[in-house]
Amino acid sequence: MNPDLDALQPYPFEKLAALKAGVTPPMDMAHIPLTIGEPRHAPYDKALASLEHHLHEMGRYPATNGLPELRHAIADWVASRFGLAAIDPETQVLPVNGTREAIFAFVQATLDRTRPARVAMPNPFYQIYEGATRLAGGEPLFLDCHADTDFRPDIRSVPADVWQDTQIVFVCSPGNPTGAVTPINDYQHLIELADEHDFVIAADECYSELYLDENSPPAGLLEACNAMGRHDYRRCLVFHSLSKRSNLPGLRSGFVAGDERLITPFKRYRTYHGCAMSLPLQRASITAWQDETHVRSNRAAYREKFAAVTDILSPVMEFPVPKASFYLWPAVATGQDDEFARQLFARMHVSVLPGRYMGREREDGINPGAGRLRLALVADLDTTIEAAQRIRHFIEEEGSC
Repeated sequence: MNPDLDALQPYPFEKLAALKAGVTPPMDMAHIPLTIGEPRHAPYDKALASLEHHLHEMGRYPATNGLPELRHAIADWVASRFGLAAIDPETQVLPVNGTREAIFAFVQATLDRTRPARVAMPNPFYQIYEGATRLAGGEPLFLDCHADTDFRPDIRSVPADVWQDTQIVFVCSPGNPTGAVTPINDYQHLIELADEHDFVIAADECYSELYLDENSPPAGLLEACNAMGRHDYRRCLVFHSLSKRSNLPGLRSGFVAGDERLITPFKRYRTYHGCAMSLPLQRASITAWQDETHVRSNRAAYREKFAAVTDILSPVMEFPVPKASFYLWPAVATGQDDEFARQLFARMHVSVLPGRYMGREREDGINPGAGRLRLALVADLDTTIEAAQRIRHFIEEEGSC
């Protein structure tokens, strides 16, 4: 077996299962999980209808680069959403089976093992960044995200010699687990650093359409390139998905877009990888990318939940009100996020994810995720409100925050 498998840490949900082992929650309360970022809103119905209508196309092999109609639908969407002057659906867009698969594969295809292979990522972070790095023979570079930097990595404090050995920089905006949004000037500064030190920027933007202010959509990496006149999107690649935008996590449909010099070899890798999206899924994806009405309704539903939960929890918990995503990142007593999660499950039958499980300790033993919780507000409004009320009751009863 690949010895690098031994470098992988247990996934956060494995750690959570171990934490809850042996605990018997009150069975007169229904379990409410706020742990996994799986949308529970209704999937976009017209996409499902399109999927069903094209099931007969399961009898055909799909091409790695996808249907021309899908690439054009994606190019039209990304150009409209981020105000791009142009993006070529033939060379700058590639359909993929969701961001998770594509991020992992991209690192395997991109890292040059003949030289230092450092991959920078926010800390705390989406665990695939680290796993993909280690299995590609690379070294993770964790960039801590604290409240004093609005839960974004302080890229300006990274020494030049560290950047020099860096091959890929992951940006997650809107952030998982914090909901933080990267400003366009930070993207542009990172692009300048990429030019200076010869690294690739990989922007995970899968939460980009879940923003709370309808008039302030988050900026994107390609948007930053466009503002700089970089229409070749040199050194830049973005990852998008229908999972959150259209409540279609089971469709496993997304895309990468950006620099043709990155897309072309990545497509060659994927041809050997054998991960082309089936044709019925592509047809459903076209339907989804071409409609915005259901996306606006989806945002409105999340907006209503965030408002309700903020009213309930803000008197007893401190947390940043995110600009986007469906996560809340509240603080608890320092170093007690795991015990808080265990006791909350034991007393209120509500599951939350300790923040430390999404971060990594620095050499000084500090984990920037410790002392916080990730709450995924993915359930329906009534269930989410019930969970928030139980959390508040637990805090008021136990004095836990």
